Amino acid sequence: MTSETTDQPSVEPADVRRVACVGAGVIGGGWVAHFLAKGYEVTAWDPAPDAEARLRRLVDAAWPALTELGLAPGASVDNLTVADTLETAVRDAEFVQESAPEDLDIKRDLLARIDAATPAGVVVSSSTSGYGMTEMQTECATPQRLVVGHPFNPPYLIPLVEVVGGERTRPWAVRWAAEFFEVAGKSVITMDREVPGFIANRLQEAIWREALHMVANGEATVEQIDASITEGPGLRWPLLGPCLTFHLAGGEGGMAHMLDHFGPSLKSPWTRLEAPELTEELRDRMVRGCEDAAGGRSIAELVAERDRAVIAVMRAIEEVRRKS
Repeated sequence: MTSETTDQPSVEPADVRRVACVGAGVIGGGWVAHFLAKGYEVTAWDPAPDAEARLRRLVDAAWPALTELGLAPGASVDNLTVADTLETAVRDAEFVQESAPEDLDIKRDLLARIDAATPAGVVVSSSTSGYGMTEMQTECATPQRLVVGHPFNPPYLIPLVEVVGGERTRPWAVRWAAEFFEVAGKSVITMDREVPGFIANRLQEAIWREALHMVANGEATVEQIDASITEGPGLRWPLLGPCLTFHLAGGEGGMAHMLDHFGPSLKSPWTRLEAPELTEELRDRMVRGCEDAAGGRSIAELVAERDRAVIAVMRAIEEVRRKS
């Protein structure tokens, strides 16, 4: 099947019932679980020989958390179909989410194949963590319907998705994708322009690089760094974020007073934004530090613990917002 050129969506965002997920790893599988929980019929495809078994294990592991959050009417793991080919997966799709490995050549080739096989007017979204759609859509016949839909892990639990188009993406596709994700229960940031790493990853990366510097220089341990966030600013950020947090730090004068009072500290050597060299020693120290911080808990145990904690935080924040 070859996509016909169109500048109109084939279906309204609220009317989508069939979703295709191409790539079924941690991110792609998380998308599958999310869409199933929201009541969609999902067809998935991944070239790995054990992809279906891994995907179904991921969905089963996520389902208790999704059930606790609340399933949409008709939501069921039985609404998942795993296709034998990419073309079969997308041929009846009304929306496509691609979640292939972060390799530009793979992304370009795969998006071109998806574009060729997906019905005209169907928006195709990429889960890329850093590539811009402009550099990924170069080989597509109808690049105007391709967007980035960048999620946060796990996509079935963390609501954020950042939406942005490329130079050849039409504005309608960006608007359509943003509306669809909102209908599908996500919290959407529609970006005005492409920025490497998008918004959230750039902020997260700044903290990550500073953490690596502190571990490399013996200034802090992995456990101390994590506790400095989970027991400190991390408790404020879910509701306010860093900007409003500093706005409150200015007291009645707000951000203006904060900047006037603390502005000179921006020149202080508090951060090092250039990434340190990831030497074997630093790599080993980070690995050992994480193992020590895990305290013998397995990855599965940590994931379950994280999911329970995120649900509790989300519910607490929602309760505060209802009473505001």
